Amino acid sequence: MTTAAARRYLMCRPTHFAVTYRINPWMDPTAPYDNALAVSQWENLRQTFLDLGHTVDLIEPLPGLPDMVFAANGATVVGGKVLAVQFRDAERADEGPAYKAWFESAGFETVDSKHTNEGEGDILLAGDVLLAGTGFRTAHAAHAQVQEVFGRPVITLQLVDPAYYHLDTALCVLDERNVAYLPSAFSPGSQAVLRQLFPDAVIATPEDAEVLGLNAVSDGRTVVLPVQATALTAALQAAGYRTVGVDVSELRKAGGGPKCCTLEVRS
Repeated sequence: MTTAAARRYLMCRPTHFAVTYRINPWMDPTAPYDNALAVSQWENLRQTFLDLGHTVDLIEPLPGLPDMVFAANGATVVGGKVLAVQFRDAERADEGPAYKAWFESAGFETVDSKHTNEGEGDILLAGDVLLAGTGFRTAHAAHAQVQEVFGRPVITLQLVDPAYYHLDTALCVLDERNVAYLPSAFSPGSQAVLRQLFPDAVIATPEDAEVLGLNAVSDGRTVVLPVQATALTAALQAAGYRTVGVDVSELRKAGGGPKCCTLEVRS
């Protein structure tokens, strides 16, 4: 376990949050949702980060983009360089330029994505390597561009369960040397790669994955995760991590948890 360092996050208030279309198995446009509750839960998540000593920047939410709250999908940022995104689904397409514009206005060097690429939803920094998911959203071809832009080795991981359509729903980077993940979300070959890379990984139960317990945010010491993920919380504590449970169950109705709401801005 590494020492915790203050992190910088970009978040987007769910002012326009709604579940009006279905682009993943979690979404049911016929089910009720509570925008005010989503905002309240998000505010608690933001305050949790601030209480932990992290910096939280905010991007202005745009009308007509109910999923813009899921900031993790807005870019990948490593070493002050930003790889912009290109969404698979038309419903989210306009989020990409909005996030790119925010980074450009903040003075970051930005690079356009050549392929479908949904940011930190599928591209996660783990020590010196980038773990890159594919199978549902981010195109495999995007992984080569990720490696060229950031100059770091990229490890391709094949996702196979539609419920875990982004890498960050099936795996959480805990620190520079370790992760937590759900084996069944990955192909046999990718499971073998993960076992080799992370022999001491924390293995999540299907029950905890089903409440998006792996969609968590770690600063290397403290893991912020859904309070409903009780077995994973215990396993993380047993592995030496501090945990903070948050309830973002209203946002889960659109397929998002704490990590989905949180884009790490690495200078």
